[in-house]
Amino acid sequence: MGRNTGLPAGFARFRVGTDGDPAGRPDDTGCGLLHVDMDAFFAAVELRTRPELADRPVVVAGAGPRSVVLSANYPARTFGIRSAMPVGAARRLCPQAVYLPPTRGLYSEVSRGVLAIFRELTPLVEPLSLDEAFLDVSGALRRLGTTPAGVGALIRRRVAAEHGITCSVGVAGVKFAAKLASGMAKPDGMIVVPVAETLDFLHPLPVSALWGVGKKTEQQLRQLGLDTIGDVATAPLERLRRSLGTAVGEHLHALAHGRDERGVVPGTEEKSIGAERTFDVDQYDQAVLERELLRLAERVAATLRARGLRGRTVSIKVRYADFRTITRARTLPSATDVSREIHATAVALLGEASGNAGKPSDGSIRLIGVRVEGLSDGTEGEQLSFAGPEPRWRDAEVAADVARSKFGAGAIRPASLLSPDEA
Repeated sequence: MGRNTGLPAGFARFRVGTDGDPAGRPDDTGCGLLHVDMDAFFAAVELRTRPELADRPVVVAGAGPRSVVLSANYPARTFGIRSAMPVGAARRLCPQAVYLPPTRGLYSEVSRGVLAIFRELTPLVEPLSLDEAFLDVSGALRRLGTTPAGVGALIRRRVAAEHGITCSVGVAGVKFAAKLASGMAKPDGMIVVPVAETLDFLHPLPVSALWGVGKKTEQQLRQLGLDTIGDVATAPLERLRRSLGTAVGEHLHALAHGRDERGVVPGTEEKSIGAERTFDVDQYDQAVLERELLRLAERVAATLRARGLRGRTVSIKVRYADFRTITRARTLPSATDVSREIHATAVALLGEASGNAGKPSDGSIRLIGVRVEGLSDGTEGEQLSFAGPEPRWRDAEVAADVARSKFGAGAIRPASLLSPDEA
């Protein structure tokens, strides 16, 4: 069962009417948790300026031969096209679809605007990605003079009016049920799960709907004869512990009984910042790989500085032509946001990875990535060096940030990243 499931038979009583009439809503007393999910977000944002394409299948994806689908509108989804699907597979399913390139920076801009709406209503907002978030509106209801479903209706109206896109809302007493409900409400709908009917809502659903159940766990549950959430709820807890492990068994048993103690956590700290590149053609040339690591290190370092963060651990990800993937990491003496340091560490890690026994015989690489972890804010003291005067690389990179903000991303780049025509 995927995240966007459609409304199962017999669940119509949970849907809020399109007119939002309070008299027609399910009882939302005590349902202070909302999950709001934008509908086909990237595609919807692009279609704001292409309304003539609204009824045609539209896919947002890069142009490279190894690009994947970033978003597909609902007409495209009827052909089986889904996010993260290779573009080649999508074209085979629907050759007549319109393929639009992603617009850099646009989706983050719209996302910030949508989150601003949420935060006007409640400070308890937990973004999960650019296009979805949890909200706890329990403490805001008196001030707003409405109910949880009323807040959901207000959000839907404002997102449509201010940003020209639609969203779906799940309203429930626990996060797990709210997230399921928003998926069933798609597109452009709202589902309310009354607290008293939480188990009636959950128990008919397949075990794959349980939060944290992937294909392997689903297979284990079905081998135990547990096909629905209701089956898991009636299974002895000890049996689940023995079959799935104590932690997983207890987690799924609690969810199946409608128990989810997690609250909305606003402002979750970022744990890492990274960037990666899938090559159009497999690469084995060390110079090309090191140049790409520099490009990625520049992106990561600029993001760290923009967010006032530094990190102590640099890691790389290498995916070979046969899809085998390895990671390597190294912790630095002190936290950094300097691309020169990140790049030097990444190159050293790539050298270590080159000795990997499991790589293809020619060492060809499909994807390479750089990530900085162990983040802290930029107020942490900078470690001093007593080895003698060195260039202030960070000052130079900060100056480059300023120039790029004024004159564009291509205003200043390391010489090694210039194309032959620019060199």
